[in-house]
Amino acid sequence: MSTSLFALTGRRAVVTGGGRGIGFALARGLAEAGAEVVLVGRDPARLEMARKALSDTSSTVSVFSADVTQEADCEALAFYCREQLGGLDVLVNNAGTNWRKLPQSYTFEEWKALIDVNLSSVFLVCHCLFPMLSTSGGKIINIGSMTSVFGTTHTAPYGAAKGGVVQLTRSLASAWAEHNIQVNAILPGWIDTDLTAKGRKASPELHDKVVARTPAGRWGTPKDLAGAGVFLASAASDFMTGVALPVDGGYSVEG
Repeated sequence: MSTSLFALTGRRAVVTGGGRGIGFALARGLAEAGAEVVLVGRDPARLEMARKALSDTSSTVSVFSADVTQEADCEALAFYCREQLGGLDVLVNNAGTNWRKLPQSYTFEEWKALIDVNLSSVFLVCHCLFPMLSTSGGKIINIGSMTSVFGTTHTAPYGAAKGGVVQLTRSLASAWAEHNIQVNAILPGWIDTDLTAKGRKASPELHDKVVARTPAGRWGTPKDLAGAGVFLASAASDFMTGVALPVDGGYSVEG
Protein backbone atom coordinates (compact mmCIF):
# COMPACT_ATOMS: atom_id res chain seq x y z
CA MET A 1 0.00 0.00 0.00
CA SER A 2 1.38 3.37 -0.98
CA THR A 3 2.40 5.62 1.91
CA SER A 4 0.95 8.52 -0.09
CA LEU A 5 -2.47 7.35 1.10
CA PHE A 6 -1.49 8.63 4.53
CA ALA A 7 0.40 11.76 3.45
CA LEU A 8 -1.08 15.06 4.61
CA THR A 9 1.15 17.42 2.66
CA GLY A 10 -0.84 20.47 1.65
CA ARG A 11 -3.61 19.76 4.17
CA ARG A 12 -4.59 22.42 6.70
CA ALA A 13 -5.61 21.20 10.15
CA VAL A 14 -7.04 22.64 13.36
CA VAL A 15 -6.58 20.79 16.66
CA THR A 16 -8.57 22.09 19.63
CA GLY A 17 -7.00 21.43 23.00
CA GLY A 18 -3.75 21.07 21.10
CA GLY A 19 -1.43 22.42 23.77
CA ARG A 20 -0.99 19.26 25.78
CA GLY A 21 -1.71 15.56 26.16
CA ILE A 22 -3.74 13.80 23.50
CA GLY A 23 -4.29 16.98 21.49
CA PHE A 24 -0.58 17.70 21.29
CA ALA A 25 0.19 14.11 20.27
CA LEU A 26 -2.43 14.27 17.51
CA ALA A 27 -1.05 17.61 16.35
CA ARG A 28 2.45 16.14 16.17
CA GLY A 29 1.21 13.19 14.16
CA LEU A 30 -0.54 15.46 11.66
CA ALA A 31 2.46 17.78 11.40
CA GLU A 32 4.88 14.89 10.88
CA ALA A 33 2.61 13.62 8.09
CA GLY A 34 2.94 17.00 6.39
CA ALA A 35 -0.12 18.99 7.48
CA GLU A 36 -0.07 22.66 8.37
CA VAL A 37 -1.44 22.73 11.91
CA VAL A 38 -3.19 25.34 14.05
CA LEU A 39 -3.12 24.62 17.79
CA VAL A 40 -6.19 26.00 19.58
CA GLY A 41 -6.62 26.44 23.33
CA ARG A 42 -7.31 28.87 26.14
CA ASP A 43 -3.75 29.21 27.47
CA PRO A 44 -1.54 31.26 25.09
CA ALA A 45 1.65 30.42 26.99
CA ARG A 46 1.03 26.68 26.80
CA LEU A 47 0.11 26.92 23.14
CA GLU A 48 3.37 28.72 22.43
CA MET A 49 5.33 26.04 24.30
CA ALA A 50 3.60 23.39 22.20
CA ARG A 51 4.32 25.28 19.00
CA LYS A 52 8.00 25.47 19.85
CA ALA A 53 8.03 21.77 20.70
CA LEU A 54 6.78 21.04 17.17
CA SER A 55 9.49 23.12 15.54
CA ASP A 56 11.40 19.90 14.83
CA THR A 57 8.77 18.99 12.21
CA SER A 58 8.95 20.36 8.68
CA SER A 59 5.37 21.67 8.86
CA THR A 60 4.09 25.14 9.64
CA VAL A 61 2.52 25.26 13.10
CA SER A 62 0.65 28.28 14.43
CA VAL A 63 -1.47 28.98 17.49
CA PHE A 64 -4.87 30.55 18.09
CA SER A 65 -6.13 31.37 21.56
CA ALA A 66 -9.84 30.64 21.94
CA ASP A 67 -12.46 29.31 24.33
CA VAL A 68 -14.31 26.84 22.12
CA THR A 69 -17.41 27.01 24.31
CA GLN A 70 -17.90 30.60 23.12
CA GLU A 71 -19.50 31.23 19.73
CA ALA A 72 -17.63 34.49 19.15
CA ASP A 73 -14.28 32.73 19.68
CA CYS A 74 -15.25 29.94 17.27
CA GLU A 75 -16.31 32.49 14.65
CA ALA A 76 -12.97 34.26 15.13
CA LEU A 77 -11.19 30.92 14.60
CA ALA A 78 -13.09 30.44 11.35
CA PHE A 79 -12.07 33.91 10.21
CA TYR A 80 -8.44 33.16 11.06
CA CYS A 81 -8.49 29.94 9.05
CA ARG A 82 -10.01 31.70 6.03
CA GLU A 83 -7.59 34.62 6.15
CA GLN A 84 -4.37 32.92 7.22
CA LEU A 85 -4.71 29.38 5.86
CA GLY A 86 -7.01 30.05 2.94
CA GLY A 87 -9.35 27.29 4.08
CA LEU A 88 -9.41 24.10 6.12
CA ASP A 89 -9.15 20.37 5.41
CA VAL A 90 -9.00 18.65 8.81
CA LEU A 91 -10.66 19.47 12.13
CA VAL A 92 -9.78 17.61 15.33
CA ASN A 93 -12.16 18.33 18.21
CA ASN A 94 -10.11 17.34 21.23
CA ALA A 95 -10.78 20.07 23.82
CA GLY A 96 -12.20 18.63 27.01
CA THR A 97 -11.90 18.30 30.76
CA ASN A 98 -13.21 16.24 33.64
CA TRP A 99 -13.77 16.43 37.39
CA ARG A 100 -14.13 13.15 39.26
CA LYS A 101 -17.03 13.01 41.71
CA LEU A 102 -19.92 10.75 42.54
CA PRO A 103 -23.04 11.82 40.60
CA GLN A 104 -24.79 13.24 43.67
CA SER A 105 -21.79 15.45 44.42
CA TYR A 106 -21.86 17.48 41.18
CA THR A 107 -23.62 20.81 41.20
CA PHE A 108 -25.81 21.64 38.23
CA GLU A 109 -23.36 24.36 37.25
CA GLU A 110 -20.56 21.78 37.14
CA TRP A 111 -22.75 19.48 35.04
CA LYS A 112 -23.46 22.27 32.56
CA ALA A 113 -19.80 23.27 32.41
CA LEU A 114 -18.67 19.72 31.61
CA ILE A 115 -21.36 19.28 28.96
CA ASP A 116 -20.35 22.60 27.40
CA VAL A 117 -16.63 21.81 27.23
CA ASN A 118 -16.89 18.17 26.18
CA LEU A 119 -19.96 18.20 23.92
CA SER A 120 -21.37 21.62 23.05
CA SER A 121 -17.95 22.83 21.95
CA VAL A 122 -17.77 20.02 19.39
CA PHE A 123 -21.02 21.13 17.79
CA LEU A 124 -20.04 24.80 17.94
CA VAL A 125 -16.63 24.38 16.30
CA CYS A 126 -18.06 22.07 13.63
CA HIS A 127 -20.87 24.53 12.96
CA CYS A 128 -18.50 27.49 12.53
CA LEU A 129 -15.93 25.65 10.40
CA PHE A 130 -18.40 23.69 8.26
CA PRO A 131 -18.50 26.27 5.42
CA MET A 132 -14.76 25.82 4.79
CA LEU A 133 -14.77 22.04 5.20
CA SER A 134 -17.68 21.74 2.78
CA THR A 135 -15.93 23.68 0.02
CA SER A 136 -13.86 20.77 -1.24
CA GLY A 137 -14.53 18.05 1.30
CA GLY A 138 -12.76 17.49 4.57
CA LYS A 139 -12.23 15.38 7.66
CA ILE A 140 -13.61 15.84 11.15
CA ILE A 141 -12.15 13.77 13.97
CA ASN A 142 -13.96 14.01 17.30
CA ILE A 143 -12.22 12.72 20.40
CA GLY A 144 -14.65 10.69 22.46
CA SER A 145 -13.89 8.27 25.27
CA MET A 146 -14.46 4.67 26.25
CA THR A 147 -16.60 6.15 29.04
CA SER A 148 -19.23 6.49 26.30
CA VAL A 149 -19.34 2.68 26.31
CA PHE A 150 -18.76 1.80 29.97
CA GLY A 151 -20.43 3.38 32.99
CA THR A 152 -18.04 4.78 35.58
CA THR A 153 -18.89 5.81 39.11
CA HIS A 154 -17.04 9.13 39.21
CA THR A 155 -17.47 10.56 35.68
CA ALA A 156 -21.21 10.74 34.98
CA PRO A 157 -21.28 14.16 33.21
CA TYR A 158 -18.11 13.37 31.25
CA GLY A 159 -19.44 9.98 30.16
CA ALA A 160 -22.78 11.51 29.16
CA ALA A 161 -21.01 14.20 27.14
CA LYS A 162 -18.74 11.71 25.41
CA GLY A 163 -21.73 9.52 24.60
CA GLY A 164 -23.21 12.62 23.01
CA VAL A 165 -20.02 13.11 20.99
CA VAL A 166 -20.44 9.64 19.49
CA GLN A 167 -24.06 10.31 18.52
CA LEU A 168 -23.19 13.75 17.17
CA THR A 169 -20.42 12.16 15.11
CA ARG A 170 -22.88 9.74 13.54
CA SER A 171 -25.42 12.47 12.82
CA LEU A 172 -22.87 14.79 11.22
CA ALA A 173 -21.46 11.89 9.19
CA SER A 174 -24.91 11.28 7.76
CA ALA A 175 -25.83 14.92 7.23
CA TRP A 176 -22.54 16.04 5.70
CA ALA A 177 -21.68 13.05 3.50
CA GLU A 178 -23.15 14.93 0.54
CA HIS A 179 -20.48 17.58 1.10
CA ASN A 180 -17.73 14.95 0.99
CA ILE A 181 -16.97 15.42 4.68
CA GLN A 182 -16.05 12.30 6.63
CA VAL A 183 -16.80 12.54 10.34
CA ASN A 184 -15.35 9.93 12.70
CA ALA A 185 -14.53 9.63 16.38
CA ILE A 186 -11.60 8.18 18.27
CA LEU A 187 -12.41 6.60 21.63
CA PRO A 188 -9.25 6.63 23.75
CA GLY A 189 -9.05 3.98 26.42
CA TRP A 190 -7.04 4.46 29.59
CA ILE A 191 -4.38 6.94 28.49
CA ASP A 192 -1.68 8.36 30.75
CA THR A 193 -2.50 12.09 30.81
CA ASP A 194 -2.79 14.87 33.39
CA LEU A 195 -6.51 14.09 33.77
CA THR A 196 -6.06 10.36 34.36
CA ALA A 197 -3.16 11.03 36.71
CA LYS A 198 -5.66 12.78 38.99
CA GLY A 199 -7.92 9.75 38.76
CA ARG A 200 -5.13 7.38 39.74
CA LYS A 201 -4.22 9.62 42.65
CA ALA A 202 -7.82 9.56 43.86
CA SER A 203 -8.14 5.78 43.30
CA PRO A 204 -4.73 4.12 43.86
CA GLU A 205 -6.08 0.74 42.76
CA LEU A 206 -7.11 2.05 39.32
CA HIS A 207 -3.69 1.62 37.71
CA ASP A 208 -3.42 -2.09 38.48
CA LYS A 209 -7.06 -2.76 37.54
CA VAL A 210 -6.56 -1.19 34.11
CA VAL A 211 -3.33 -3.07 33.43
CA ALA A 212 -4.88 -6.38 34.53
CA ARG A 213 -7.81 -5.99 32.11
CA THR A 214 -5.88 -4.57 29.14
CA PRO A 215 -4.47 -7.25 26.78
CA ALA A 216 -1.65 -4.89 25.81
CA GLY A 217 -0.59 -5.02 29.46
CA ARG A 218 -0.12 -1.29 29.96
CA TRP A 219 -1.76 2.10 29.98
CA GLY A 220 -1.75 3.95 26.67
CA THR A 221 0.25 7.08 25.97
CA PRO A 222 -0.96 10.08 23.98
CA LYS A 223 1.30 9.17 21.06
CA ASP A 224 -0.54 5.84 20.76
CA LEU A 225 -3.42 7.86 19.27
CA ALA A 226 -1.38 9.65 16.62
CA GLY A 227 -1.60 6.86 14.03
CA ALA A 228 -5.38 6.72 14.24
CA GLY A 229 -5.49 10.49 13.86
CA VAL A 230 -3.33 10.48 10.74
CA PHE A 231 -5.38 7.62 9.26
CA LEU A 232 -8.70 9.41 9.81
CA ALA A 233 -7.27 12.67 8.45
CA SER A 234 -5.89 11.05 5.30
CA ALA A 235 -7.17 9.71 2.00
CA ALA A 236 -6.81 6.21 3.43
CA SER A 237 -10.12 6.70 5.28
CA ASP A 238 -12.12 8.33 2.46
CA PHE A 239 -14.81 5.60 2.54
CA MET A 240 -15.06 5.55 6.33
CA THR A 241 -17.50 7.79 8.17
CA GLY A 242 -19.63 7.73 11.30
CA VAL A 243 -17.25 5.32 13.04
CA ALA A 244 -16.31 5.41 16.73
CA LEU A 245 -12.86 3.80 16.78
CA PRO A 246 -11.57 2.43 20.11
CA VAL A 247 -7.86 2.90 20.74
CA ASP A 248 -7.61 1.14 24.07
CA GLY A 249 -5.05 -1.67 23.93
CA GLY A 250 -7.88 -4.19 23.83
CA TYR A 251 -9.53 -3.10 27.08
CA SER A 252 -12.99 -3.15 25.53
CA VAL A 253 -12.73 -6.74 24.27
CA GLU A 254 -12.15 -8.18 27.74
CA GLY A 255 -15.20 -9.42 29.60
